[in-house]
Amino acid sequence: MKDNKIRVLFLCTGNSCRSQMAEGYARHLGDNLFSVRSAGIEAHGKNARAVTIMAEDEVDISQQESTLMTKETLEWANVVITLCGHADEHCPVLPPNTFKEHWPLADPAKAIGNEEEIMCQFRAIRDDIKHRVSNMINEDFCER
Repeated sequence: MKDNKIRVLFLCTGNSCRSQMAEGYARHLGDNLFSVRSAGIEAHGKNARAVTIMAEDEVDISQQESTLMTKETLEWANVVITLCGHADEHCPVLPPNTFKEHWPLADPAKAIGNEEEIMCQFRAIRDDIKHRVSNMINEDFCER
């Protein structure tokens, strides 16, 4: 049986926070619609705060890997979503018929302040990503 899921690649600079969270929510909320991967222009490793704040919302991203974008990954995807300006600017030319969307999200790893303030910024980005992924599902992303 052929898999009719939309193949979504979330791309950011380091594949440590934003793209990891987006991958987690797409799997959690849209597993019946999407096959999901995330990658980075570079691989920085998963951010422990991202893992923690996702777990607060009952989404486990602890087993996801921080990976580099490859030609094969780009060819696999039907949809590429960049989550930061750096990834958007450095995204290579995509194969024909690959849909690209940009979500301009601040990098929570660059948050400053005390731990409570930093975690608050991580939660704000997490909630924004959850909203955007939910919109992908609710707005019948498949028909774009």
